Amino acid sequence: MISTPKGVLALLLSVNILNYVDRQIVYALLPLISADLKLTDAQAGSLASAFMIVYMLAAPPIAWIADSRGRKPWIAGGVAIWSVATGAAALAGGYLSLFLSRTAVGIGEACYGAISPSFVAERFPSEKRGSALAIFSLAIPVGSALGYAGGGMLGEAIGWRHSFWAVGLPGLILAGLCLLLPDDAPHAATPPPVEGYREVWSVPTFRMITFAGAGMTFALGGFAVWMPTFFHRNFGLSVGDAGLRFGAVTVAAGLAGSLLGGWLSDRLRRSDPTADLLVSGFGLLLGMPLAAAAIAAPTLGASIACLFLAEMMLFLNMGPLNAAIVSVIRIEKRSMAFAANIFVIHLLGDAASPALIGWGSDHFGLTRSLLAACLALGVGGGVCLAARKGFGADAERALA
Repeated sequence: MISTPKGVLALLLSVNILNYVDRQIVYALLPLISADLKLTDAQAGSLASAFMIVYMLAAPPIAWIADSRGRKPWIAGGVAIWSVATGAAALAGGYLSLFLSRTAVGIGEACYGAISPSFVAERFPSEKRGSALAIFSLAIPVGSALGYAGGGMLGEAIGWRHSFWAVGLPGLILAGLCLLLPDDAPHAATPPPVEGYREVWSVPTFRMITFAGAGMTFALGGFAVWMPTFFHRNFGLSVGDAGLRFGAVTVAAGLAGSLLGGWLSDRLRRSDPTADLLVSGFGLLLGMPLAAAAIAAPTLGASIACLFLAEMMLFLNMGPLNAAIVSVIRIEKRSMAFAANIFVIHLLGDAASPALIGWGSDHFGLTRSLLAACLALGVGGGVCLAARKGFGADAERALA
């Protein structure tokens, strides 16, 4: 069963959900960890930076090795590494050991994040690729919600140390199952790393897709950090209630938007080969005024309703944009393309936006700062639609 396309998708979707659970659970457990290990806020915040920086930097070299030597061992190995590292956090005696465990999680997840999307995509024909990758991307809202909500409940029930064991150990089982994935022969034509990444970046459509993704990541990353605070300050919600409402909206909108985006792109691709970019671009453009309306809404109900619609529009591109990357990049460089995409969208996106929005909030107020962040969605949508012009030529070169 695992060797079939649907079996591959089911297994790697399960792994991807655990990926986001293990990534986010530390933030749900942070109050308990900080109290026990006596961490400062700066130390606690640096745990997120440790993960993201290592994740960004590790993805490009790992992707090149995997493309040149075969991807299956790196998928299984990456799952094992981050699962052991997650469990090892339970043994942390202080800040340094916890910091090192989070960097190791970043290495393991870089193996998986850079390699698995192309591994899934290549099992499906182009007319079904958008839906397959949309289903694969459901892990983002589902896994994140489980990490936040489940992590908090586990922490209260069994303590933060046992919680890390509880989410780390299942990953070792999934890592073993990943060894049963179809064999993935190395690509003999994979170029040297510097040359390979130069070739990937030289594809105009890929560059534009990546910049469009950075625009979305900038806004969504900022919203993820600051919208609960916005609800708390503007509508008087408790901190817990604000986080719960934002998480619930994000999960519901993520599921609806991801599935709708995959279905739409596959359906429209029958008559328009640029359907992936069309759906993604209009989703970002429609999401911009809806996000602004959520921030400017006079009541909590109106704000949540607009936020749901905005996030649903933004999540439309989760499958289609990845499918577009597969279409314009040669098979021997696809993992490298996803690694380059990961690096740029996080570097220009959520690695920067929370701090910039915070700075804007200090000087102009949180509402104005969040409204300004919405502009990134319009830029991303415009870039995405502009990428349609050269898509056909780049797609043909990828197949030549």
